[in-house]
Amino acid sequence: MIFIKKYLNYKTIRAHLIITFGLLLTAVAWTAFLIPAKITGGGITGVSTLIFYASGFPLGISYLIINSILILFAIKILGRDFGVKTVFSVIVMSALFSVLQQYITKPIVNDTFLSTVLGGILGGAGIGIVFSQGGSTGGTDIVAMIINKYRNISPGRIILYIDVFIIASSYLIFQSIEKIVYGYVAMGITSYTIDLLFTGSKQSVQIFIFSKKYNEIAERIGKEVQRGVTIIDGKGWYTGEQTKILFGNGKKTRSQPNFQDYKRNG
Repeated sequence: MIFIKKYLNYKTIRAHLIITFGLLLTAVAWTAFLIPAKITGGGITGVSTLIFYASGFPLGISYLIINSILILFAIKILGRDFGVKTVFSVIVMSALFSVLQQYITKPIVNDTFLSTVLGGILGGAGIGIVFSQGGSTGGTDIVAMIINKYRNISPGRIILYIDVFIIASSYLIFQSIEKIVYGYVAMGITSYTIDLLFTGSKQSVQIFIFSKKYNEIAERIGKEVQRGVTIIDGKGWYTGEQTKILFGNGKKTRSQPNFQDYKRNG
């Protein structure tokens, strides 16, 4: 019953559906653009791609095996509460890779640079969506968290070093500096897209509301918007009139006026 109440509710189901959509975008980025163009990105997906290029071993299976090993280490080192959403993402991503590789057998775009750009944008958008719901695709994120527990090194720096090494390793297979450069371009575009989507949507704004109907407004904010609000005592400098001010924090995207509210309220 506790499991059902915690995980089988509208909010959790909605978050997992959004995560699944983000994972689908990421899987399409790899299977439809990066892999056909023989471009290696970062992360465990990059490692699995190198294994696929070298041996033909299915991407989805190697991705699942490597991440499963990392997750077992993470549970042992970081605790049993380690990421349910991460486990979910790894399983779904593995399944998506396996299915999509069966149906996408030819390059969608023949131009390598265009494949790099489109793959980077789609991959970054997908990962950004996953991050926005508190999810993770595992892989080098897990390695970074484990290392960070014992060494005072930024997780972002650890991930960057690992990704640079993985992409550089593609030279052993393709013997091409050009492929390495394309890999770094894809990595840069992916990182920028993640920041643009994830960080941009997470920026907060402070909102002040001046109204004599502050009680009604505060009640609607609490019930409909489901955000906290603080009532502050204020005084007009020119009129000397006492007033109440509603103060709250919210996402940047929620600060825009809603046309339907204008229409409803006249």
